[in-house]
Amino acid sequence: MSKIKYAFHNKKAFIPFITCGDPSLKVTEQLVYAMEKAGADLIELGIPFSDPTAEGPVIQEADMRALRGGATTDRIFEMVEEVRKNTQIPLVFMTYANVVFSYGAERFIQKAAALGIDGLILPDIPFEEKGEFDEICDRYGLTLISMIAPTSKERIRMIAKEAKGFLYCVSSLGVTGTRSQITTDVGAMIRVVKEETDIPCAVGFGISTPQQAAEMAEVADGVIVGSAIVKLCGEYGEGCLGVVEEFVKEMRAYIK
Repeated sequence: MSKIKYAFHNKKAFIPFITCGDPSLKVTEQLVYAMEKAGADLIELGIPFSDPTAEGPVIQEADMRALRGGATTDRIFEMVEEVRKNTQIPLVFMTYANVVFSYGAERFIQKAAALGIDGLILPDIPFEEKGEFDEICDRYGLTLISMIAPTSKERIRMIAKEAKGFLYCVSSLGVTGTRSQITTDVGAMIRVVKEETDIPCAVGFGISTPQQAAEMAEVADGVIVGSAIVKLCGEYGEGCLGVVEEFVKEMRAYIK
């Protein structure tokens, strides 16, 4: 069983997202251990990019802080190398096609896989254009994770049929960020997926409270929380470890 599949095995998965290098790469490494201890099943590591089109202000600002602090792709790879000496929790990179292209797609994917990264999410690559990345990911054993959104409509079945690892279900229209309430019928979207495949579906974008996490866990196989955690990293800086660990612990307790 792959590590990604294991994250969803016999339980609902909790998937936190953090921006690598915010507040520093040293703290990012420690956050991975703290979030695993608090009950995270899989962790998304965001590689900062100067023009993150899918992100709201919270993650955009985190990207800027990380880039100003010197977080480069190579330094992030070095941090992952350290992380892998201490934990085997499933790790997925989330970044933009430009980051991968500028590094060299094959070189990036080969290196990520060799370091023990389990998957890759590229929110700005439409499903129809993923072939080039898919082929390289397959070659090196990295899972390219697909996304579906409320606007995907008739494309949901097509994407679901070919999806690998887990399917990232976007709960809200627009960019990432906390929402006071989620009005999309996520359950309907997931039911369409399940008619095609039994791949796990994890819901993200806008989930920021334990109550929202609990609601999403009722209809999905996993819950992804990003902006609410990144916000804490921004507020508390180097002192964010304990606060993030407590927040993850609380969220995890509501996901049943």
